[in-house]
Amino acid sequence: MNYRDVIKKLETAALYPDKTVADSIGKTGKAAVGCFPIYTPEEIIYAAGMLPVGMWGGPTELKRADKYLQSFCCSIMRSNIEYGMKGTYNMLKGVVLPTFCDTLKCICENWKVAVPHIPIIPIVYPQNRNTDAGFTYLTEEFRRVKVEVETLAGHEISDDKLEEAWNLYEDYRETMRRFSEAAADYPQIIGAKTRHLILKAGWFLDKKEYLEDIRTILEGLKQEEKQPFSGKRVIATGLIAEPDSLLDIFEENQIAIVGDDLAQESRQFRTKGREVGDFWERMAGRIADQKGDTFLYEAEKTRGQMLIDLVRERNADAVVVFMMKFCDPEEFDYPIYKKELEAAGIPHLYLEIDQQLDSFEQIRTRVQSFAEMLI
Repeated sequence: MNYRDVIKKLETAALYPDKTVADSIGKTGKAAVGCFPIYTPEEIIYAAGMLPVGMWGGPTELKRADKYLQSFCCSIMRSNIEYGMKGTYNMLKGVVLPTFCDTLKCICENWKVAVPHIPIIPIVYPQNRNTDAGFTYLTEEFRRVKVEVETLAGHEISDDKLEEAWNLYEDYRETMRRFSEAAADYPQIIGAKTRHLILKAGWFLDKKEYLEDIRTILEGLKQEEKQPFSGKRVIATGLIAEPDSLLDIFEENQIAIVGDDLAQESRQFRTKGREVGDFWERMAGRIADQKGDTFLYEAEKTRGQMLIDLVRERNADAVVVFMMKFCDPEEFDYPIYKKELEAAGIPHLYLEIDQQLDSFEQIRTRVQSFAEMLI
C-alpha cells in the first residue's frame, strides 16, 4: 500500500474510533480493554492477549453523565461516563483507570454504579516515584493489576508474554519518536490535523498493525524531497489538541505542529525504557524517568525548559497551549512555564478548549491574529 494511502487509512481510523475498535476486535479476535488517560500499563493488557483501547472522550451530547460529574469537571471524563452509560463502550471487556487527578479518583467509584456491566481496574501511581519506596510500591501495583487483568482474560499471563509485549511497545515508542522527528520535516504532507490523527489512530489499532503502518509512512517520507515551508511552525502542549476540527483552523492559517508535549500524543512514547531490571522494574522505571509531565510530581518543574529545547530542536516559531477547560493540574503548571517561555523570548498562544465546543469562531480569530503576529 502506498504510504499516502496508509495516511488516509489512519486518518479514517482516528475519525471513527468505534468502528475502528470493532474492526480491530474482529480482525485480531482479541477482547478490548479500555485505557483511561493518561498512563495505563498497556503492556500487561497486550501480554494477556487483549487489545488496549484509548478512552479520550469525544464530542457527544452530555445527558446522563451529569448524574455523576458536575459541569465543572474535565470534558474528557464527562464524555467517558456518557459513552459508558449510553452503550458506546459495550465492546470493552473491562477498563483500567489511573487516578492521577481529583476527577479520575471520583470516576472509579462512579463507574461501578453508572456502568456496572464493565469491570474497572484502578491503578494508583506514587507521587514520590523516584524514591525506593515509591518505586517498589509501583512494581507491586503493576503486579496487582496483572492479577486483575488475568481474571478478565480468564488465564494467567506468562513471563515470556510480558517480555514480548515490553519489546513490542519499546519498538513502538522508538518508531514513534522517529515519526515525530520526520513529520516535522514534511509539514506540507503531515499537516497539523493529519499529524494528530495519525498519532491518535494508534489508540484504536493493534500495536503490531499500527507499527507496520508507521514504518510504511516513514519509508514513504524518505522518498520525498524536503520543501521549504512558507507557514509557521509551532509546538503544541497540553492534554489533547481536540476537537479534531479545531486543527483545520491551523491548516487554514498555514500553521504546522512540528512537535508536541501532549498527553494523548508524544508523552506516551518520548521516554525510552530502561534496559536493566526485570519486567516490573522496567515498567516502573518508565514512569520514574518521565520528565515535565503535569500529572507526575516533579519538584524542579522541567516542563518549561523542555518546551524551550523542543522549540529550538524543531526550529519552531512559537508554542500553542491547548488548555483543557477545568483541568486543574494543567492550569497549575501554566503560570510556571509561561514565565519561562517569555524569558526565552518564545511567543505562545493560550487556547482554552473543551470537547463539546460547537463554535470555533473566537478561536479562529485568535489563531489568525497569532499567525499574523508571527510574520
